Amino acid sequence: MSVYGCPKCIKYAMFIVNLIFWIAGTCVMAVGLWLRLDPKTKILFDGEASFIFYTGLYILIGVGALIMVVGFFGCCGAIQESPCLLGLFFFFLLVIFAVEVAAGIWAFSNQTKVTQDVTNFYKATYNKYQETNEDALKETIILIHHGLNCCGPLGNQPETPDQTCPKKEKLDAFITKSCPDAIDEFLNSKLYITGSIGIGIGVIMLFGMIFSMMLCCAIRKTREIV
Repeated sequence: MSVYGCPKCIKYAMFIVNLIFWIAGTCVMAVGLWLRLDPKTKILFDGEASFIFYTGLYILIGVGALIMVVGFFGCCGAIQESPCLLGLFFFFLLVIFAVEVAAGIWAFSNQTKVTQDVTNFYKATYNKYQETNEDALKETIILIHHGLNCCGPLGNQPETPDQTCPKKEKLDAFITKSCPDAIDEFLNSKLYITGSIGIGIGVIMLFGMIFSMMLCCAIRKTREIV
């Protein structure tokens, strides 16, 4: 006997949401694998900054795979009304929630180290591009310079022949911010926004765990009646 009433609405809502999760997880993992295996991006893994990229990409791939697993258990558990799969869905959400809390605490307590690591990555990439003129490194430098509106490790730096820095007019050209300063400012200003987003995701996870337990209890009660 299938659930009815409010539990039935929760069932289909969970199925739709977790289907979106599964698709999103697939996309995240695919992007991570593409960045890791594409020959054009492999040059970014050479040199002093390789550890940062390896760690970031493996985390990206792992997160994508975990989201896929959670979405799978959520979809199957909801549509098949399986208490076992819903229990696994609850367990994985609980694990992700705990990891998110731990990561948030680590990020806030190691903010200086994170900023320094990102700055070191930029400097290593910039110096290597100056030596090799690799296209992949050039694209990375352009992305950082234009995204943060900065130019070079020192600021007010003479433009390179291939114009990697954003164009400035008149006096603005003499007050260009250095990229290490721009990185520090950006990470400090966005940390609280990132924290707020993390709290929002955590609340969604809590509701997901609550709804999965509500649906699981409704399924068991329905089967006991039968």
